[in-house]
Amino acid sequence: MKLSIIIVNYNVKHFLEQCLNSVFNAIQGVDAEVIVVDNNSVDGSIQMIEEKFHNVILIANKDNRGFSKANNQGIDISKGEYVLLLNPDTIVEEDTFEKCIQFMDEHPDAGGLGVKMLDGKGRFLPESKRGLPTPSAAFYKMFGLSKLFPKSKIFSSYHQGYLNENETHSIEILSGAYMFMRKEALDKVGLLDEDFFMYGEDIDLSYRIIKGGYKNYYFPETRIIHYKGESTKKNSVNYVYVFYNAMVIFAKKHYSSENAKIFSFLINTAIVFRAIVSLLASAFRKLLVPVVDFLIIYSGMLLLATFWAKHIFGESQSYPSVFIIYFIPAIIVFWLIVIYYTGGYDKPIKPSKILLGQIIGSLLVLVVYALMPESYRFSRMIILFGAIWSFVSMISWRYILYKIGFNNLKMGSKVDKRIAIVGDFDESIRVLDLIDKTSINASFIAIVYTEDDADKISNINVLGNVHQLDEIVKIHKIDELIFCAKSFPAAKIIDLMASLKSQHLEFKIAPPEQMFIIGSSSINTSSDIYFVELNAINKESNRRFKRLFDVGFSLILILLYPLHFFIFNKPFVYLKNLFKVLFASLTFVGLDNLKSDLHLPVMRKSILHPSDIIADNYDIKNISRLNLVYARDYKISNDFSILWKAFRKLDKN
Repeated sequence: MKLSIIIVNYNVKHFLEQCLNSVFNAIQGVDAEVIVVDNNSVDGSIQMIEEKFHNVILIANKDNRGFSKANNQGIDISKGEYVLLLNPDTIVEEDTFEKCIQFMDEHPDAGGLGVKMLDGKGRFLPESKRGLPTPSAAFYKMFGLSKLFPKSKIFSSYHQGYLNENETHSIEILSGAYMFMRKEALDKVGLLDEDFFMYGEDIDLSYRIIKGGYKNYYFPETRIIHYKGESTKKNSVNYVYVFYNAMVIFAKKHYSSENAKIFSFLINTAIVFRAIVSLLASAFRKLLVPVVDFLIIYSGMLLLATFWAKHIFGESQSYPSVFIIYFIPAIIVFWLIVIYYTGGYDKPIKPSKILLGQIIGSLLVLVVYALMPESYRFSRMIILFGAIWSFVSMISWRYILYKIGFNNLKMGSKVDKRIAIVGDFDESIRVLDLIDKTSINASFIAIVYTEDDADKISNINVLGNVHQLDEIVKIHKIDELIFCAKSFPAAKIIDLMASLKSQHLEFKIAPPEQMFIIGSSSINTSSDIYFVELNAINKESNRRFKRLFDVGFSLILILLYPLHFFIFNKPFVYLKNLFKVLFASLTFVGLDNLKSDLHLPVMRKSILHPSDIIADNYDIKNISRLNLVYARDYKISNDFSILWKAFRKLDKN
């Protein structure tokens, strides 16, 4: 056998399916086997493989064994002359494997091969070619000098930015996303080092291949899309620790004791430095807008309190310091918390949600204020005028900055998305229908057709053919392109993405005969996958409301339990369910546990389902439809309605 392709998967079912489709297209005419090692995924990956890819050799682990161990499991059973370690968040061109095999056959000194990788926006990924993480290279990378001087042979040695990305080069380090290796070399130097759980194992193995007398090559004559997924965010403290700790393991293994100590010192310094920067940056991003709100509202209320005391109470009067220092800040913080829970800090900014939060917060403040002792009731009017100032100021400064050019503060009820579907007529219509079934808000959707379908384009919004794509994007201000995978080979899609790369343009790919559209430059961004049921129930604001609903009603029902427990057949089960909802092991309302061809979101187990408000003999097809409607068009009022109508079923086991 010529080639063994090994893919390690962990909870990225949709990316894996797209990857396998491209792999099987690319191995036609190649004597190859495909091995998938699943690290105990819970997203239905195994079921998807068993149903759709019968030729895959599947290893289903019962725990997450990490990247190295899982790949070694695949290598151990592989039969190919060459072994490819491939990430599941990739798409390969139809001739990728043939070109790689030909290159390796013609270069017997080659132990490993990497290819040109593009991200989901068609941009070149610098990790396609890397150098050894020497202490100096690591230092320049960790402290940002490599970004400042990307073409410098000294400062950019980690990503070898000085090498032409369109030419073949001998390099030191291959990317773990695509490691095409000679099995003979692996037999000589050994498999992946299992001391590395995640990150660093590709560096270690690449280095051992070179030490074994072989060369590693960067080969740009074929390309892959790599969505750059990781199990940890690159800005997270956990990522910083895991990634740089892998560098320490590498240094201790391959460098002299003295150099390893220096390297370890640099790495540990970098871990602390990057962790602090990461925490500060994260806190800054999350708290900047609320802090600005607080300062503006507090300043306005101070001026208002001063004016009110002077002109209403007289020159000799003023509010006590406890009111100024403690009460006003506490009220403002409470307002901002309520506004957060009503979605006032979601993007795009919706003034109606800020207003709703302000009204609810103010009413609650006034209720508490009325119950306080007389000595602490300083001024109801300051609270009322402060609430008005709060709403006006929050809207005003956002609007001013947005007009200046801060697009992150855009206001409106929806994202102004302009989408073009690129493909043949039949597949474009299918994708158009798929988008229509989602809750995607778009101000403009049109089709860019292939020349073969020019005679079918009447009665639909068509912009032109695929050869005019560049002009179409510019003239119609398209910000998202969806390519129909059934209409184009992967190489053509990659060509188009590479030629159209820009900062604002998003790309997605619609696999044939599937109920999802996938894309983005990062596998971690869930909003970059469109499902039929995508909306609502996956939105952060609705998750907050749903949890708030569960906590609020579980507390109320627990407190009122002595007054109504007798209406249930199993009152103790009912009480147990209420506590489970309160402590988040259950939710009041969720989806029916039902096999379906729709990829509905994974939710917390629920007591009630949408079907609980209808007759028990309702058929499975309609129950599935109810699930879809509930997930797609989720509203908190739906939960209340289901809870009200199926209240007596809350004692279900």
